[in-house]
Amino acid sequence: MWERATGRVRNLAATPGLPSIQDNLPRAFAEDGFGNVWIGLTRGLLRVAGGTVTIFGERDGLPPRPISDIYCDATGRLWLASPGGGLMRVDHPGEARPAFVQFTTAQGLSSNDVTVLAGDASGHVYAGGSHGLDRIEPGTSRVRHFSTADGLPPRTVLVAFQDRHGALWIGTAGGLAKLVSEKAADAPPVFVTGLRLAGRSQHVSALGERDITLFGLATTQNQLQIDFAAFGASPGDGLRYQYRLQGADEAWGTPGDQRTVTYARLAPGRYQFQVRAINGDGGSAAAPATITFVIPSPLWARWWFVVTSVLLSTVLVNALYRRRMARLLEMANLRTRIATDLHDDIGANLTRIALLSEVARQGQAGVEVSMASIAGIARESMSSMSDIVWAINPARDSLLDLVRRMRQHADELFTLRDIGLAFHAPAAGDTLKLGVDVRRDVLLIFKEAVHNAARHSKCSHVDIDLRVQGARLVLSVSDNGTGFETSEENDGHGLASMTRRADRLRGTLEVRSLETGGTSVTLSIPL
Repeated sequence: MWERATGRVRNLAATPGLPSIQDNLPRAFAEDGFGNVWIGLTRGLLRVAGGTVTIFGERDGLPPRPISDIYCDATGRLWLASPGGGLMRVDHPGEARPAFVQFTTAQGLSSNDVTVLAGDASGHVYAGGSHGLDRIEPGTSRVRHFSTADGLPPRTVLVAFQDRHGALWIGTAGGLAKLVSEKAADAPPVFVTGLRLAGRSQHVSALGERDITLFGLATTQNQLQIDFAAFGASPGDGLRYQYRLQGADEAWGTPGDQRTVTYARLAPGRYQFQVRAINGDGGSAAAPATITFVIPSPLWARWWFVVTSVLLSTVLVNALYRRRMARLLEMANLRTRIATDLHDDIGANLTRIALLSEVARQGQAGVEVSMASIAGIARESMSSMSDIVWAINPARDSLLDLVRRMRQHADELFTLRDIGLAFHAPAAGDTLKLGVDVRRDVLLIFKEAVHNAARHSKCSHVDIDLRVQGARLVLSVSDNGTGFETSEENDGHGLASMTRRADRLRGTLEVRSLETGGTSVTLSIPL
């Protein structure tokens, strides 16, 4: 260090914290607004404040590259050039551990190979290197690139210097240039010049278009190729393009020379493609060119389809569950009724047969009567058992099967007693299916009615009518016998049983004595 007051040179090799120049060479020197001296090294950066030396490196945000030049601008900010590491800015160099902000090609630099720094009277910062010269506006961070198209001599920039008039002198390996700063201008507007959807060209004006809205796209039209260009730019403007696809990526991309962009297999959604031009000064047009479009979701992914599917699935599952529960309940009720019928009818009959058999075995009086009674009870048990088996047989679940069973029983009953029979039933009863409960209870009510007519009415003719009226099944059994007095309390066990079965089927049972003589039993149940 040369001391101006004494004119002496002092060796700083023994300064605490100062690295050996044999391992880490100094490359650049600068003084900040606080009087601190900054020294760029082959690896890292030094700050000498009075007698204190502070070292900054990668852990502080510096790239693992040399610091080749240091520049302090008019606002007191410090700028660092690093070959291969880009450009760093220190906003507060007086802080104990200042922050380093890095600029690279991602922020608009032409190259990360920055070796030379300088400034001009307008406050711009210039970064030079093998790529040419970049001008950075500190307030907006806009970057303009200067090249041979602007008059800059070819080859690497070696030095840059501002004279007292504010002009910048740039020395390169190919010559010397002078740059006078001018006010930055906006970039020309960008126009969409071509558009392809799923490989098919779309109509675009020959002069280009600034605002395009696409309607009625199909789900498969999710591949776009867009061509764009800015008109009116000169070769020295250093024009570059920047675009983004709102709905997929909200941030602007890195400026580049590419004038075509392709998006493949876009997901369903709302999108707006935006593109703008960036000139050499970093300026852009006020409004970008846009393409607005919507890629619809496939049918199976639309909200109404999903909601409808969920609702239908819920209804279907609920219906299947209710059907299964109803089936299980029906089977449980059927098993209960079968057990009850077996206990009441068959069990009681077997008990009677056992008692009569014991009487006959002991040789008591009335053996022939007992044997006849046993035979009659056995036939009743067989008939009851046949009814139970028929009712639970799934192959006998149609109205036609019920009609056949009823007709067979009526024929056998009235033929033996020489009683005339007229039986009316639907011709197409095989298409109507009846449940186990309906078949068994209707058959038992019918058998009770015809037995009463055959045994007690003293009739000579019986009319049986089975028909379907709307949503109801109606059974009518009428005879021309003696009838009975409905005002008297003469409901026997059979009539009470018929009424109970009709109530269980949610139907009605009407028994009335006809004025012309005889009795009419009418059963009406819902189907």
